[in-house]
Amino acid sequence: MSIKHLPYKKTGYFSSLMLDYLTKKEDLQSFYHRFPKIENFEDQLNEKKLSVREQSRTILVNSLNKQYQDFDISEETQSNINSLLNENTFTITTGHQLNLFTGPLYFLYKIFSVINLSESLNKKHSDQYFVPVYWMATEDHDFDEINYFNLFGKKIAWDHESGGAVGELETDGLNVLLETLKSELGTSENAQKLCTLFSEAYINHNNLSDATRYLANQLFAEYGLVIIDGNHRELKEEFAPFAQKELLDKESFITINETTDRLESIGYNKQVHPREINLFYITKGLRERIIEENGSFKINNTELVFTKDEILKELQNFPERFSPNALLRPLFQEVILPNLCYVGGGGELAYWFQLKDYFKSVEVTFPILLLRNSVLLVPQKLSQKLEKLNESIEALFLNTYELEKKHTHQLSDVTIDFTSQRAHLQQQFKDLYVIAEKTDASFIGAVAAQEKKQLNGLDNLEKRLLKAEKRKLADQLQRLTSIQEYLFPKESLQERTVNFSELYLEYGDSLLVSLKKQLNPLCHEFTILEL
Repeated sequence: MSIKHLPYKKTGYFSSLMLDYLTKKEDLQSFYHRFPKIENFEDQLNEKKLSVREQSRTILVNSLNKQYQDFDISEETQSNINSLLNENTFTITTGHQLNLFTGPLYFLYKIFSVINLSESLNKKHSDQYFVPVYWMATEDHDFDEINYFNLFGKKIAWDHESGGAVGELETDGLNVLLETLKSELGTSENAQKLCTLFSEAYINHNNLSDATRYLANQLFAEYGLVIIDGNHRELKEEFAPFAQKELLDKESFITINETTDRLESIGYNKQVHPREINLFYITKGLRERIIEENGSFKINNTELVFTKDEILKELQNFPERFSPNALLRPLFQEVILPNLCYVGGGGELAYWFQLKDYFKSVEVTFPILLLRNSVLLVPQKLSQKLEKLNESIEALFLNTYELEKKHTHQLSDVTIDFTSQRAHLQQQFKDLYVIAEKTDASFIGAVAAQEKKQLNGLDNLEKRLLKAEKRKLADQLQRLTSIQEYLFPKESLQERTVNFSELYLEYGDSLLVSLKKQLNPLCHEFTILEL
């Protein structure tokens, strides 16, 4: 196995916000707290320690034990749960949707990021302890985002009626997908392991939340990963004072909009639009927005209406019915966990940048934000093919047109690059502009038009010659672009499309072992792993 790194900027797949964050651009520094480097965690934990109550730790551990009560749990995970009672224990957290069969590869990268960072911090701070946490997004309700995974370019989808929180969806009908999986994967030892894993997760558990907990526990239990479901009454009781503030004050709407305006004023786009009330009302089969109109609190798309006193009584009696949206979920997480760092993708971190001022206004410590590991996994046989083509893996990050152009120039005996001719032509026209100015300035427009015509002519000629040369080299270019299409399906990063099962089929458990060993969460560069 070999590993190399590529600056995120050179991949072409990351937003200016993330690139500027990683270079610590001065304009952005007021939108986050501490930058993710190992020496900043001591100050973070000292600050967080001041706000974590002993009672909150007890509630958290009791809730986790209840959530795990029907699961076989590793000694490492149980030890990590118990350790959360200690005032010197802190968490490193990532969150993810309940994607079917883990969804895209980056699910693994997120979790190995928190596991490896926790281990690094444990080595550095022997008097403190750090626990990796996976926060399941059980309260999401966008079923279409999570009801499938991709396998060998095919979409394996679960046909199921949806409504309410996805974590509560019953797993009936997934036996049909198991049969599809068996036919696609074959009968090898690794294929049988995958089918058994799918079956035990989704056939032997009644809802998507339990199925996902089982699946993640099987994959990561030896590393002590703690899996938490925020959709739990005792945890919602902890959050109830903040939910009440949200219902009555609209502080998040005002403060987050002000922060977002500042972010937009320096050239960045908002990721999430704050609402006046950033809470949903949630019951079995229902998760709808809470909307205030003329002092009444209406549940969107229902007949339910509460007065102010009634909605506060509902919150007091049934806190589990109040669900934070994407903007408020980070606050919920940081209120109930002794958390130091959130690990997420670029899109996730983008909306955290809208939240810092709001966290300050409600006196909750803002966590360190860490961009998760991003990885391209390259099978050795493809690396060997690239070597024969005398092309680098890095070149595959170019779009297909630029890749073909680069490779054609590399292979061609003819120089099809008119850069010097363009420069020569432009110099000639500079002389013509001088002549036109000295004779009749009205001719400047005519000179400009002629310059444009001549340059366009050169461009068109270059394109035609390049196209002709590509035809001569079609076989090699096709071999190259087929590798690119495999590693960058649908012209996207592999990690956003491919499911881990495709690679597990060939590499088995060594796939996870290699990722665990090779990924450095504080590297801040794109990782290329040759398997």
